[in-house]
Amino acid sequence: MRRQGGGIWLNWRLWLSLLLSCAAQAGELDQADIARRFPPPLRVAAKLAEVPAWPLSSELTPNSGPLGYVFESIDLAPIPGFEGSPFNLLIAIDAKGNFMSVEVLRQHEPVFLSGLGIVPLQDFVAQYAGKNIRQRISIANIYGERNRVNRDSGQVVLDGVSKATASIHVVNQTVLASALAVARARLGLATPGQQVAATVRPELFEKKDFASLLRDGEIVHRKWRNGEVEALFAGTEGSGLDPLATSEPDADFVDLYVAYLNAPSIGRALLGDAGYDKLLGRLQPGQAAYWVASAGRQPLIDADFVRGSVPARLALSQDGQPLEARDADLEPQPPAGAPAFSSLLILKTPELAGLDPARAIRIGLDVVREKGVVYPTRISQTLALDYTPPHRYFSFPPTPLPEWLVAWGAHWPELSIIALALLVLAIVLARPRWLSIDVRRLARFRLAYLAFTLVFIGWYAQGQLSIVQLTGAVKTLVAGQGLGSFLYDPVSLLLIGFTLFSFFVWGRGTFCGWLCPFGALQEFLALLARRLGIKGRHLPKGLAHLLELGRYVLLLALLLAAAFAPHLAESLVEVEPFKTAITLGFVRHWPYLAWALALLAVSAVYYKFFCRFICPLGAAITLGGRLRRWDWLPRRKECGQPCQTCCSRCAYDAIARDGRILYDRCFQCLDCVGIYHDEQRCAPLIFHARKGREFPRPHPARE
Repeated sequence: MRRQGGGIWLNWRLWLSLLLSCAAQAGELDQADIARRFPPPLRVAAKLAEVPAWPLSSELTPNSGPLGYVFESIDLAPIPGFEGSPFNLLIAIDAKGNFMSVEVLRQHEPVFLSGLGIVPLQDFVAQYAGKNIRQRISIANIYGERNRVNRDSGQVVLDGVSKATASIHVVNQTVLASALAVARARLGLATPGQQVAATVRPELFEKKDFASLLRDGEIVHRKWRNGEVEALFAGTEGSGLDPLATSEPDADFVDLYVAYLNAPSIGRALLGDAGYDKLLGRLQPGQAAYWVASAGRQPLIDADFVRGSVPARLALSQDGQPLEARDADLEPQPPAGAPAFSSLLILKTPELAGLDPARAIRIGLDVVREKGVVYPTRISQTLALDYTPPHRYFSFPPTPLPEWLVAWGAHWPELSIIALALLVLAIVLARPRWLSIDVRRLARFRLAYLAFTLVFIGWYAQGQLSIVQLTGAVKTLVAGQGLGSFLYDPVSLLLIGFTLFSFFVWGRGTFCGWLCPFGALQEFLALLARRLGIKGRHLPKGLAHLLELGRYVLLLALLLAAAFAPHLAESLVEVEPFKTAITLGFVRHWPYLAWALALLAVSAVYYKFFCRFICPLGAAITLGGRLRRWDWLPRRKECGQPCQTCCSRCAYDAIARDGRILYDRCFQCLDCVGIYHDEQRCAPLIFHARKGREFPRPHPARE
């Protein structure tokens, strides 16, 4: 019975996951909605079946075919954003792969919902208009030039949005991935537009004849005999329909030849100088031309072939993607030394093919047999020949880095500074005695480090970790997506990695006590309040304990909402004031501003009130801190029995009356470590110094 119930539970979770995934990827517009956005003379046709896109045509040229395509990104590239939900963008591209427009239909990023507002995002996507899918489109950073086209590399750099770096990188990936999906399906784009194809070296020319082209691999060929072709039809209705195949199995059926004509050494040898120049005049940038010839019984074309059209019997592909190669409408002659060809063609790839000429292509030649007379049954098999031109004829540009790695490179100054700061913090926490024993030295270091955390990590580098990262991860996983969007926020990812490491060594206080910008802000306000004569207060122990438990209830509510009610989660995460105070620097609408200021005011009286009693991220980090492998803060047998010095001085109530460190509450300020080692402040040391006896060293200490 237990197994049966478990199966029901698993099925229920599976169906829920699938339902949420489908809901997340469902478009929200119909044909009428698209028509309102693209009025006459444009005409919007019905959505295609093979790819979720609406073709655009013109009433002025009704017979010219689609001028472009309109589609919703969520149908094609539902990439999770920072908050965990995909963007939905309405994208239009023309028949040449140029972006006509990009419109924001729906988004759930916290920074654009009630922070910066939607206008910066709309301004960003407006930059795509006029750019081409085949260009390398990337996002500028504060150290590089903006909105500049490098004509040599085909690169386009768009202006980013300050304080929304990770979200903007996800938008860019969403636009490119969905546009490429439509381009591959409808425009003949064969390889990803971000991949840099090799280019022909026009200066490289060697005089060659047909024999040397064959010997050096510039021309490849393969011969099929009748018996081999008959074997392909074995077990089908086409078996035995060719008398010559059975009577003369060793005779030649076809000998298929292929060569890449753009390379001067090959093209001039096969076409002559005049023919090669004529071919180049008919090719657009990015187009490739292939010389295809056959000898034997099987010709390349049938009786219905028309010059300039796509040969029915030939198929060209790369990486499994078909290329609609057309006849170049030339009449090449066999070069000297070539065998007697039965047919000879020059094929050129589509203008937007995205083909990389230095990588292998496949030429397929269809062999068709017919059974019956009145309404014959057609049975087809394909003979395939793979061809890769010699690499010496090409220049190979460096492969572009992945977009997430570009983001890391753009943030290397911040990452380097923060990594150094984390190393310093790790050294201090690993050997805290020297720093903490001097009250002034510890205070200066701590205030300087907290100022660095607030100003540099928080306000400048935008490294404030947030509960939104946890709820976003839950949303993403429930929708069946990966967590790749985290890679676009390198500063936060570095801090997350260090925080996870700190769980095992020091517990929860490393992040909450040293690396949380909002926590640092609370600490500075509390110090200011003391300077102004405002005394700090402590909540009653019972109430404090109840509020501490409430953090975990709030954390559970947020995670459940993220999994089952994503829209509710978007509102609930506003309990956390980090976006208002740190991400947006208090530039926000008054309700959010009032909430953040109220929490700071309370924290000035009740030390770190939000961190200790409300913060859901702090609750999650406290749970993670229980992975700590040892008690690293030293204690003596007199601690708490009877000495209460550290207990009474701990501002966080993190030391119990019996002397134990309550690591779930500890913010690692190191005050108790300094007292422990100071002969002027530690009561047991003072007592034993006065008695003239040496106090024994404790066992469990890391000094």
